[in-house]
Amino acid sequence: MWLGLAHHYGWAVAVTISAERQVVDRRRIELIEPGLPSAPIHHEGGAHPLHRTGPELDDDELGALVAEVRASVRRAAADALDELDAATAEPIVSISVRSWPADFPGDIADQRRVPYESRADSIMYCQVLAELAHERGWRVHQFDAKTIETEASSILGDSSRDALNRPRSTWGAPWAKDHRLAFAAAIVAGAGPTS
Repeated sequence: MWLGLAHHYGWAVAVTISAERQVVDRRRIELIEPGLPSAPIHHEGGAHPLHRTGPELDDDELGALVAEVRASVRRAAADALDELDAATAEPIVSISVRSWPADFPGDIADQRRVPYESRADSIMYCQVLAELAHERGWRVHQFDAKTIETEASSILGDSSRDALNRPRSTWGAPWAKDHRLAFAAAIVAGAGPTS
C-alpha cells in the first residue's frame, strides 16, 4: 500500500492506495496533540507580531517551544500512521510528503527570519513524518505539490486529470484538492523512485 499525505498545520488528508492504484482508505489525521501551537515558528516566533498569542520569545524560548511541538507531532503522527497501517489489508510500504530544500536552515535564529519562517513549520511536519516512516521501514517519496497532479495524470494515462477525481464516485464527498493531491502523490510513489 502507498500512502499519500496533503498536510496542513496540525492535520493532514491521508489517502492510501493499493498496487492496483485503487483508493482503499481516505481520512483526516491529526498531526499534533491539542493545546499546542500548530505553527510555532510562524505564529509565535516569526516576523509578524500580529500572529503571536503572547509575548515575543527569544531564540532559546522559541527553540524550547519548537522542541515541545515536535515531540507532540511525533506522538500524534505516530499514532495516526499506526492506525492507518492497521486499517489496511496489506502493509503500507511507502509514504509521500511534500518536498523541502536540503539546505533549509535548522537553526531557530535563521528559521524565524523571512523567508524561512513561513515554511519552517510545514517542513518540520514533513521531516517528522519522514522520520516516522523510516522507523517503520517505509520508503519516503517527496513530491512537488505544484506538479504532482500532472505527473500522476500522466501515469494514469489521462492528461485531463479526470482520473484523479474518479475515486469520488466510489467514496463520495469529500473529495477535494487535498484528496487529489494525496492520491496523486501515492500514485507517483508507486510508479517511481523513492528515497
